[in-house]
Amino acid sequence: MSLLSPSTGFAWFILVASGLLEVGWASLLPRTEGFTRLGPSLLMGALLVLSMVGISVATRVIPIGTAYPVWVGIGAVGAAVVGIAFYQEPTNALRLTFLVLLVASILGLRLTGGGSVA
Repeated sequence: MSLLSPSTGFAWFILVASGLLEVGWASLLPRTEGFTRLGPSLLMGALLVLSMVGISVATRVIPIGTAYPVWVGIGAVGAAVVGIAFYQEPTNALRLTFLVLLVASILGLRLTGGGSVA
C-alpha cells in the first residue's frame, strides 16, 4: 500500500487528520491579524497546505461528495469549539444544538458514504 493509494480505513484516518489540520489553520486566522504577523501567517499557511494535501490523498479512495463535507464539517465544528474556548465567542443552547447536528451529519456521511472511488 502506498501513501498515494491508501486503504479505506487509512483514507478515513487521513481525512479526519486533515479536518483537524483545518481546525488549526482556521483557528489561527485571527492571530495573523490580516496576514500582518509573519509567524502565525506562516504556521496557518503550512497547516492549510497539509490539510489540502491530506484531503487530496483521501479522495483517491473516499468519494468527494462524502470527503469534502466531512472535512468541512470537522473544521467547522472544531473552529466553533475553539472560538468558544479561546476567543470568548457566544455559547447558548441553540448554538450547541446546531453543533451537535453538524456532528450527527458528519457521522451520518461517514456511515453512509464510506465506499471507494471506482
